[in-house]
Formats: sequence, structure tokens, C-alpha cells
Amino acid sequence: MKKTAVYGAGSWGTAIALLLARAGHQVSLIGRNQEKINTMKNRRENTYYLPGVTLPDMIMPSIDLQDIDADVVFLSVPSHTVRESCRLIKPFLRPNCIIVNTAKGLEEKTYLRLSQVIAQELPDHPLAVLSGPSHAEEVGKDVVTAVVVAAQDIKTAETVQDLIMTPKFRVYTNHDLIGVEMGGALKNIIALCTGILEGMNPRDNTRAALITRGLAEITRLGVAMGGKLETFYGLAGIGDLIVTCTSSHSRNLRAGRALGAGKSLDEVLKEVGMVVEGVRITKIAYELSQRLNIAMPITEKAYNVLFNNLSPHEALVELMMRGKKHETEVREFLGKGQ
Repeated sequence: MKKTAVYGAGSWGTAIALLLARAGHQVSLIGRNQEKINTMKNRRENTYYLPGVTLPDMIMPSIDLQDIDADVVFLSVPSHTVRESCRLIKPFLRPNCIIVNTAKGLEEKTYLRLSQVIAQELPDHPLAVLSGPSHAEEVGKDVVTAVVVAAQDIKTAETVQDLIMTPKFRVYTNHDLIGVEMGGALKNIIALCTGILEGMNPRDNTRAALITRGLAEITRLGVAMGGKLETFYGLAGIGDLIVTCTSSHSRNLRAGRALGAGKSLDEVLKEVGMVVEGVRITKIAYELSQRLNIAMPITEKAYNVLFNNLSPHEALVELMMRGKKHETEVREFLGKGQ
């Protein structure tokens, strides 16, 4: 049994804590809202973020950062708070403890992957990234799930694999840290767009076309950033894309549906009430694609719908009427060594 900690007591942080407890580990679940932590202590349930799931005694909710002293620390916070969170927890970390990031995104303005952000702030700690098709609502209820853990040092990935693998939570390892992170971040754009389509009352053909071509363009950007092509056809790529584009648990999908039905972005974000990563990553990925000269037509139209008042109907027409292309352009791109 290892002493573990989860920083971030939202839905995914709570699900990770449940997973660790089921694997037989003692875990501190650390949040910043005293009232919500007290509720978890008293009711043994995260009623706000993950209702209906009992927290076992192995989970100790806390607001005290000193409780982050553990062998392995999971960082389960929104992507835009990763740097700030690292700075907050740094003085309390055990020397050489493993940091496992579960957030999916890129940092605004710097365009850094989150592992790069963490490495800047916590350079003396081994680092791994957990990704794949794994909604907190289902992991919390012990639904059969498969994920991937990536690290530059495969021994670090294997340590995390051994830590959290259970009969209902299968963990694969991967050397391709870049590809795993890019797949996890970029799929939220396509999920948001899938929701917009559903808000416009599309048919199955349209949805399938969007998801498939979405995979092509997020792969292009991911490979340009240094990721491996095969990673995007694995759990962190197509696997995460499928679940986020089809699940009722997907905030990006729900937000997109409201946008497609004609609501404004401000209205949608207020309704969802939690972070919609697809909005932030659309802006970041669009800017990055412009800098790298990578064609991302779906992302470009999503950016214009979100921030430049392009209507979803106009965006769809513009996508359909683009110049003719060859379907296997990703492989052609790779063949040119770009």
C-alpha cells in the first residue's frame, strides 16, 4: 500500500481517489472549498461533483495542503490552473514523489503542454500523464474502463500502472508523452463541434463525418508537435475522441448542443456551471495552427463560431464547400518529413 494524494476535489479528482481506494491505497483528497470538503467528510459523498457514490474510509477529504505529503500525487485541476496549483503544492511535496497529471489541455499564450508546465514548476519530480476515454461519472461507479499512462521514463509509467490497475480499470503504458497529451487536449474541440451539430438536428452521416475528419486534423497538429501517428489511433486519441463526442457525461458535447440551438457562449457557460475545456482549447489550437501553418478547418470554423459571430449553419456550408482534398493527407504530410 502506498500513501497517495489527489489535489483537486472535483468530479475527476474524486473518481481518481475512489480508484486508488479500490486498489487498496490510502488517499488524501485535497480541495480548496472548506464547505464542500466538510460535506464530503460528513456525508461520505461528493454531493456537488459526483453524487450517488459513497466515499470509503480509505479516502480522507482535506483542505490542508500538508496532507499532500505522499508517494504519488495526482493533479486533477482544470488545465488553466495547473501552473498555479503546482506553485501552491510545491512546498508540501515529498522529495521525488511522482506527479500524475490528469488535466487535458494546453497553456494559453505559451502553447506549452501541461507536462511542460509542470516540469518548469516541479523540476525535481518524476512526471506521468493519465489520459484516455474515462468519464469521472463512470470511473466513480466502477464501470469497466481502459486508459493510458505516458511518461518519458517508462519505469515511472509502469509504477503508476501498477498503482491504479484493477479488474475494472485497465492501464496501458506509452512512451509518447506528446501524442498522449495532444490527443487528450484536442479532442475537446471536436466534441464541442459534435454538440453544435446535434443542436442543429443533424443525422448520423454528418456526425460520423465530423468525428472522422476531426481526428484527421487533430492528428496533423499533434504530429507536427512531435507526437507519433499511432498514438492518435489509440486510447488517448480515437478512444477519448469517441467517448467525448458521444457521452451524455461530456460537458463539451452539452455546451455545443446549446450553441447549436442558438444560445450565446456566455449563456452556455453559465448553464453548464463547470469548466468547458473545448472553448479554451479551440482558441489555443487555432492560434497554434496558424503559427505552424497546419490546416485545421474544423477548428478554424469552431473558433469563428465561438469568437467571431459566425453562425453554425454558415460554418457547416463553408466546411462542405472547401477545395477538394485527398483523404490520406495525414500520411502524405508525414511522408514529406514535415
